[in-house]
Amino acid sequence: MPETFDATILQALRTTREVRIRTARHKSRAVVIWVVVADDAAFVRSVRGSKGQWFVDAMADREATLEVGGRQLPVWLTPVSEAATIDAVSQAFLSKYAASPYAQSIVAPETLATTLRLDPPARAA
Repeated sequence: MPETFDATILQALRTTREVRIRTARHKSRAVVIWVVVADDAAFVRSVRGSKGQWFVDAMADREATLEVGGRQLPVWLTPVSEAATIDAVSQAFLSKYAASPYAQSIVAPETLATTLRLDPPARAA
């Protein structure tokens, strides 16, 4: 079972509308993305599907830094394939971003396979 973020970080991820992600391959370039929390785990998804550059880079290294409320948060990225989790994440996106004209884009069929769970890096290997 992966480590989870503490309650303070999860709350920040629940309430922050936009975060920035920096991949290990492009540390100098931050990309604005949406983040949601479902079942006390944090998730992101590429609105451009598997062609999104940050997603391609993230899949190569599985590590990134999330900028949340002025904090730098190292994260480990794990692809999600379980249909129930993908559905829960889609519902979280639709709920959190309901007012956005782009909300339907993040739950389009071509984005579902880009669902990634965010976890803190393991403290000790």
